Amino acid sequence: MPKFLVDESTGIKVYEFLLGKGFNTLYVSNIMPRAVDEEVLAFAEKEKRTLITNDKDFGELIFRLKKPSSGIVLLRLKKDFPKNRIKYLVYLLDNHFDKIEGNFIVIKEGQIRIRGID
Repeated sequence: MPKFLVDESTGIKVYEFLLGKGFNTLYVSNIMPRAVDEEVLAFAEKEKRTLITNDKDFGELIFRLKKPSSGIVLLRLKKDFPKNRIKYLVYLLDNHFDKIEGNFIVIKEGQIRIRGID
């Protein structure tokens, strides 16, 4: 069962949704407010949590700088509001649950890309 860390950019509604579904979930604002991306990523890796974020800078940390990660879900939605974020997370959980851990997942309207993290 994946454990999650919800980034500040993604918001408390996503955090509350995942908690309500019974997932072991932490929210960056509650545990390390205003932390820089490297600190957030390091914490998620230490805790073996998949980070859910709207911040595309994590892609650079993972692929260009080769920082370790237990998984990233990057929400790149044009209609970027809590209800829509949750809608696409539900789709991910229902259809790609087994691919969440250890992968870099980009979610856009109508598209999910899953790439392994080396």
